[in-house]
Amino acid sequence: MEAAINRESGSDRFVIFNADDLGASTGINRGILECHREGVVTSASLMVTGRAVQEAVSLCRDLPSLSVGLHFDVCGEDERKFDLNDFQAVRAEFHGQLDQFHSLMERMPTHVDSHRHVHRLKNLMPLFREWVSPLGIPLRDDGAVRFVGGFYAQWEWQVTDLEYVSPPFLQKLLQDEATPGWTEFSCHPGYASWDFSSVYLGERETELQTLKDRRIRQKIEELDIRLVNYQDYRAWMK
Repeated sequence: MEAAINRESGSDRFVIFNADDLGASTGINRGILECHREGVVTSASLMVTGRAVQEAVSLCRDLPSLSVGLHFDVCGEDERKFDLNDFQAVRAEFHGQLDQFHSLMERMPTHVDSHRHVHRLKNLMPLFREWVSPLGIPLRDDGAVRFVGGFYAQWEWQVTDLEYVSPPFLQKLLQDEATPGWTEFSCHPGYASWDFSSVYLGERETELQTLKDRRIRQKIEELDIRLVNYQDYRAWMK
């Protein structure tokens, strides 16, 4: 990460690679941290409801360069029922998970997003803006940091197309979508492990290999992109 970022340099391109689902499983934890150490992942979103959340918290203590936000979750991989039209219940759950994050990490999150993007639903986005605003941190797709979610291999339910998580596709995505300013590219790297099942599983290992592929670093350098995290964004905002 870069220690100082000039706020006046409006033509600079700052890119955050954020890995979702940290804490969901031991395999996902391993994959995310590997992509941080050996690849381009600079940030992650912690799922406090995850089976391997305690392991994730412990591992993150040794990685100060990895910014960690809250991955709000009410559906998991088993599509458990939660009434998203009960706004009081959603509010209580959000603040409960925020408190749990603080208790686990001993600090507040650097950003907020959600599993399956539930916070982006038309009836919920205004509420999440209201709840996150006092924290002074970005909410995914709230306009503070441009969101790019195209690096994903299942755009039709349970139909996998690995082209969308290949190195050439990510290179093109960086070329086309990393515009001047701050941009987040979301990703889902991980390994299969005994403690997690999902319709999006093998695809995670392909994402992982792409995020570590030397061609991605080369493209970032070629485009003069500055690879940053949400801690850098907060420092830039001050």
